[in-house]
Amino acid sequence: MAASSELLFYVNGKKIIEKIQIQKKACSVTFGGKVLGLTGTKSACGEGGCGACTVMVSRYDHNKERVMYPSKHVSSFTHSRHYTVTACLQPIVTLHEAAVVTVEGIGSTKTKLHPVQERIAKAHGSQCGFCTPGMVMSMYTLLRNQPQPSMEDIREALAGNLCRCTGYRPIIDGFKTFCNRQTSRCCQNGSGEEKCCRENGHSDSNQSDISEELFIQDNFLPLDPTQDLIFPPELMIKAQQSSRKMLCFRGERVTLKSPSDLSQLLELKSQHPEAPLFVGNTTTGPKLQVKSQHSPLLIYAGRVCELFRVEWSRNGLSIGAGSSLSCLKEEMERAVQQTEEELSVGYRALLQTLQCLAGKQIRNMATIGGNIMSANPQYDLCSVLAALDCTLDICSEDGTRTVALDEQMFTGFGKTILKPNEVLLCLHIPYSKPSEYVAAFRQAQRREFAFSIVNTGIKVSLQHDSNTIETLRIFYGGIGPTLVRPVLTCQHLVGRSWGEKLLSEACSSLTEEIKVPPSIPGGKAEYRKTLALSFFYKFYMYVTEKMRERGVSNARLPLEHLSALTPFKNEVPQGKQSFQLVSQSQSSSDPVGRPSMHCSGVEQAAGEAKYYDDLPPVHGELFVHMVTSTRAHAKIIGQFISATDVPGSNQRQWFNTVEEIFAEREVLCVGQIIGALVAESREQARRAAAKIQVTYEDLQPVLFTIQDAIKHNSYFEPKRKIERGDVDKALETAEHILSDEIYMGGQEHFYMETQGVIAVPRGESDEMDLYVGTQHAAFTQELVSQALGVCSNKITCHVKRLGGGFGGKVMKIAALSAITAVAAQKTGKAVRCCLDRGDDMLITGGRHPFLGKYKVGYNSDGTIVAADVTYYSNGGCTLDESAFIMDKALLHMDNAYRIPHLRGRGLVCRTHLPSNTAFRGFGGPQGLMVMESVLHEVAVRCGMPPEKVREVNMYQDDLCYTHHMQAFCPANMLRCWDQCLQRAEYQSRHRDIQRFNSQNRWRKRGIAVLPQKFGVGFSKGFYNQGAALVNIYKDGSVLVSHGGTEMGQGIHTKALQVASRVLKVPMSSIFIKETCTGNVPNAAPSAASFGTDAVGMAVKDACEKLMKRLMPIIEKSPKNSWKQWVNEAYFQKISLSATGFFMGPPTDVDWEKGEGNAYYYFTFGACCSEVEIDCLTGDHKNIRTDIVMDVGKSINPALDIGQVEGGFVQGLGLYTIEELHYSPDGTLLTRGPSQYKIPALCDVPAEFNVHLLADAENPHAIYMSKGIGEPPVFFGATVFFAIKSAIAAARLERGLSAVFPLSSPATAARIRMACEDQFTEMASSSTEKASSPWCINV
Repeated sequence: MAASSELLFYVNGKKIIEKIQIQKKACSVTFGGKVLGLTGTKSACGEGGCGACTVMVSRYDHNKERVMYPSKHVSSFTHSRHYTVTACLQPIVTLHEAAVVTVEGIGSTKTKLHPVQERIAKAHGSQCGFCTPGMVMSMYTLLRNQPQPSMEDIREALAGNLCRCTGYRPIIDGFKTFCNRQTSRCCQNGSGEEKCCRENGHSDSNQSDISEELFIQDNFLPLDPTQDLIFPPELMIKAQQSSRKMLCFRGERVTLKSPSDLSQLLELKSQHPEAPLFVGNTTTGPKLQVKSQHSPLLIYAGRVCELFRVEWSRNGLSIGAGSSLSCLKEEMERAVQQTEEELSVGYRALLQTLQCLAGKQIRNMATIGGNIMSANPQYDLCSVLAALDCTLDICSEDGTRTVALDEQMFTGFGKTILKPNEVLLCLHIPYSKPSEYVAAFRQAQRREFAFSIVNTGIKVSLQHDSNTIETLRIFYGGIGPTLVRPVLTCQHLVGRSWGEKLLSEACSSLTEEIKVPPSIPGGKAEYRKTLALSFFYKFYMYVTEKMRERGVSNARLPLEHLSALTPFKNEVPQGKQSFQLVSQSQSSSDPVGRPSMHCSGVEQAAGEAKYYDDLPPVHGELFVHMVTSTRAHAKIIGQFISATDVPGSNQRQWFNTVEEIFAEREVLCVGQIIGALVAESREQARRAAAKIQVTYEDLQPVLFTIQDAIKHNSYFEPKRKIERGDVDKALETAEHILSDEIYMGGQEHFYMETQGVIAVPRGESDEMDLYVGTQHAAFTQELVSQALGVCSNKITCHVKRLGGGFGGKVMKIAALSAITAVAAQKTGKAVRCCLDRGDDMLITGGRHPFLGKYKVGYNSDGTIVAADVTYYSNGGCTLDESAFIMDKALLHMDNAYRIPHLRGRGLVCRTHLPSNTAFRGFGGPQGLMVMESVLHEVAVRCGMPPEKVREVNMYQDDLCYTHHMQAFCPANMLRCWDQCLQRAEYQSRHRDIQRFNSQNRWRKRGIAVLPQKFGVGFSKGFYNQGAALVNIYKDGSVLVSHGGTEMGQGIHTKALQVASRVLKVPMSSIFIKETCTGNVPNAAPSAASFGTDAVGMAVKDACEKLMKRLMPIIEKSPKNSWKQWVNEAYFQKISLSATGFFMGPPTDVDWEKGEGNAYYYFTFGACCSEVEIDCLTGDHKNIRTDIVMDVGKSINPALDIGQVEGGFVQGLGLYTIEELHYSPDGTLLTRGPSQYKIPALCDVPAEFNVHLLADAENPHAIYMSKGIGEPPVFFGATVFFAIKSAIAAARLERGLSAVFPLSSPATAARIRMACEDQFTEMASSSTEKASSPWCINV
């Protein structure tokens, strides 16, 4: 076979010809960033699970003479011209004769922005900015295909893009401006004829100084498709010539061959039967990149046109195995629209599955054949395709055979009956028959963009005009290692009449026949079996209702059961955001108090914003990869490059605790860093690290859970206690006593940019520069200097920006920087460290799991007279910041409530897990959660509405004292509470929910409202300081440097607003280059919601010093310009540089006395959320959330509202979705977006309203504002308690108690199993208990 090794494709209109070394340039992200210098496309996960690396690919089909999806097929249907892909899974060699457009190719700040880039920036949809290029490219591609999209189009386009910062709402607000309002309601207050609510200004406000307009649309750039890049004519010509040559690319370790027709493919498979075959690379890619599996030969079949044929016949659809899932989805959509309903019943079920399957990018890449041949029961297609009686054509050089797609197709996990030399050619999907009923069901951690926990396809054929079963096909995925078919049940039910008796027999038979292994990967065996039964019950109801509609049966379901048949609809979040306008007397040039765009928003949207790994490589640069422990508690036998290579100290000192940088003699957890390998490339370093064999001698005991630590009395010091009143005596006099506990799981930071650093030796005087993603540059500088044995003045840390931090880039990044710096010093070369997502999650720790045990005395009117609460946190193997986090939990345990007798104890458990660390809220969400659980349970036992019990116990006096004796005024907290109840229409909605619950048996709704009092600032007073340096140049431009770190919260933007107000110059004349320890030394970490308070005051101080110097010149020549004043000062030898400093309050707590002013001030708020749950599956939908927040006088309402929304959605994940799984040997199992789910667009409340409290002032902080970064996280708990309320409604209807345990997060499994019914009882009684569980609750 003739073969070519020349690769031709276009990137942003530029022709690229490569004779490629595929092992070095296998991924489009790597090639674009390191070879072409296009760093706008970000890599955040490496497995296609986040969308950050989204790019647009275009291909030309010479048969249709148009640009289209990669699926080359024969069809009369119209297909999109351009499609999105995740570049991290798109091998360069698959782009032969394709055109790629990245974020840099659509617009630039140097030329002209594309309207998509402009609108996401101006709508405040970019915070940290790491996900923004992916969002932009998803929307851009949609507009290339559909210039006037609907809101549903936007929702689908963005379903595969994750954001950890914004809460998604501002992204949608920017993009929905492209909608055609005649065909799509852009918001809840608009219609086809009326103006958008965004343009109505104050339409919903009774106050003239309240605005709902965060950005102005009037000056938006118009969408002009004529300015887009055209498809390269050369590629059109190439496509028409259709070369028959095989492509062959050889590298050092891998050879890739790309046949051009089926005969070449079959010949290759005959010669190399074990070689992996791929088209979309969504299964093979993660195995090669994330799991580091290696194969010397890869076969790419994307050019074999026989694999992409689509043909319709009288029997149904035949579709090539290489066709994408998007192609299949489009075919099903057209078939459903154009085919008689009875014939398309199966297609509707398949379409319902496809709509939830992955995100748009993955559906564009993943193929039908790949989904089937992966033989993974979590993949949803096989169960429904098997139920539809689909068949497969399989071919080899020996010929073609047809096999049924059923349980016998799969011989084990990841295994099929295909011989090694065979290829799946196509899939046949028949039409449905008039007497057939088909349905598909699935339940996942997240409704979209997540593998299913259990999926089901069921089809029943009835005898003509009868209710007698002729055939029954049931297939389950997720209850065993392969596709499961309960054959005996299906056979047993044939010939039976469809009715309630059959339902009872079917459930009994399924209970006996289905055996879910107790150690099944993913765990939750009882839940999985419950789902299997619940899905069949849903199918029973579906068929019964359809038979009635068709006139086959008179049986009628109770009306209250029908809602269970309607799946939750994913909606685009809408809502209102309001804030108080600045005074009319304020100068129009003064930006403080106005919604200003993030100062880097445009650069982030254009892909021009640089993060540490975007910096160009230094000549001779090396790469470092960490070697981590595979044992939880063991001695290390043997060593390599490790602790002995550290020239200075191998210890990280943090207050009174010491932690090793490299483990020396003993490892304390799986994932602890033992050593590091340095190589010339990332891949070489990764491979070398994987080959290191470490010998261990296991030690005892090994403790993982809080219960383990309690049993072995394994705690860190100090053990905290705080008490007000006489708790023991008050408990004796209380009318009622409640003893209970609540467990709250941990949380992964999942910042989009993983941790890393570049260490660059300067070659003289032991100097070294570090370009690092850290929230605490001074601590990183300090630790690196100690590790190298040099003074801190030789180490300079540079921080441009972070792709998210959330507290996770304070401690561990310092140790990683020290290791990288040691490697750089030893080699004398620059060394780059960039953690893979899996390693980042394994090494760095997260939010602490908490167990709260409480004993409460209360009266019948809901008054709590005494509470004794003990908090246990899982600190991991070293103390890290756990003690301070426990302090914050204890200091927030009162929340908004005046409990006269209150005692709290805090114990940090020492276990053999990676050390947990700071996370947004810093113990506050855990401490508050336990107290709100107390209030909720008291309300249930008193038979009172929870909001009434909360009101009864709230702080009410003008001057109140917390349980640690800090004075405060709760007036604004009470105002937030009252306004939240009013704006949320709480009482009327509560009545509506009661009515809904009485009318729906299998769907229940719940609503919850919570107040909040959150302390701002560091309880360690010395951290409450800020510093800044402000330089004015002769041209009038201003450079501001400060100690804060920009990580999306907008600290730089607010600093510019402060400087602009004081200096009276526009923000455009002021610039912040970076955070640098060489400019501002000894800075505190950017944390505790205190960044703007500290930095803002310091910048203000420096600017005021400069203005004081300039004032005589200004007064002398008031009509001169700013530039003239500055030049005159220069000529008069007046310094145009000034430092600013802010010395914060002396906060501290005397733990011996249990009192002290722990915080600078308190931020208040209230939140109300409504949810609906599916009692049969545990799924839930967030219907509406209303938040009223006291941020004082907001410096920037757009940024503050963005922080509220983003914090809430992160909290929503904490309390409902995000679940960390550890194996029984202490290994983190959830190490990427395929296993760990953060909230996606589908999880955001359909209606999401945020209001900043008007007429609020804070005399303690910069311009009377308040810190806001951390408090909103806790408001995610409103969803938890709303879910608990909905579960209680379901239980009460079944005669069960409204008192029941529910741990956080309230996952689908926990919701379903708490809604106890006949199905949970059948599953629980028949499921074998695991001797060793798949995972443990730590």
